[in-house]
Amino acid sequence: MSTEFPAPGAPDQLPPIKVLLADDQALLRSAFRVLVDSEADMTVVGEAADGAQALELTRRTRPDVVLMDIRMPGTDGLTATRAIGADPELAGVHVVMLTTFEVDEYVVESIRAGASGFLGKGAEPDELLNAIRIAAQGEALLSPAATKGLIATFLKQGEPAEQEPAADGEHAARLATLTVREREVLVQVAGGNSNDEIAELLVVSPLTVKTHVNRAMAKLGARDRAQLVVFAYESGLVRPRVE
Repeated sequence: MSTEFPAPGAPDQLPPIKVLLADDQALLRSAFRVLVDSEADMTVVGEAADGAQALELTRRTRPDVVLMDIRMPGTDGLTATRAIGADPELAGVHVVMLTTFEVDEYVVESIRAGASGFLGKGAEPDELLNAIRIAAQGEALLSPAATKGLIATFLKQGEPAEQEPAADGEHAARLATLTVREREVLVQVAGGNSNDEIAELLVVSPLTVKTHVNRAMAKLGARDRAQLVVFAYESGLVRPRVE
């Protein structure tokens, strides 16, 4: 059963971040709701027990962030995320996948579907709240563990590192739109480095790195940083090394 909550008014301050909770465990949803509603800058606008209800409530309430469990009965979180990502009217909705195991076989497919990142269900309360704020700002939440999971997946699927990249025509054309510096930044993003870390490596300011990242996302049609990682490996720009 889906549950919708009215968002309280917040005069004289920025509107709170609207959060939708999608998980088949009612007890877990209740715990998340108490935590989220305890923050002055965010509010829960609804709860869903499966992906179909999550999609329905997303279209009705237009949340800023959906905390989406991957595995749910009926319509799962992956299917719902794909539907949200494919709907132009929901472009402002950011999905953070909740997983029991952070490195999950659905990681790559979920990011391709439009998820902004991943968070383990065992995360600390502050981590969860920080994830919501990061996603609401349009940034990707991709932890080092999840990044390693992505790289491991491409390592299994990819070609030997000594071969030349075999990007198809579409990937090659999209890569050609990037400047040399944007490619350099993309390589660092694919390595799981933060803007501050990239800035230090390339001896530029974090703001400059952020500008290059945003331009690369726009040119490549990536919703966020997580999809940049996928593109970097799929295109052959970055090759996983076999030790």
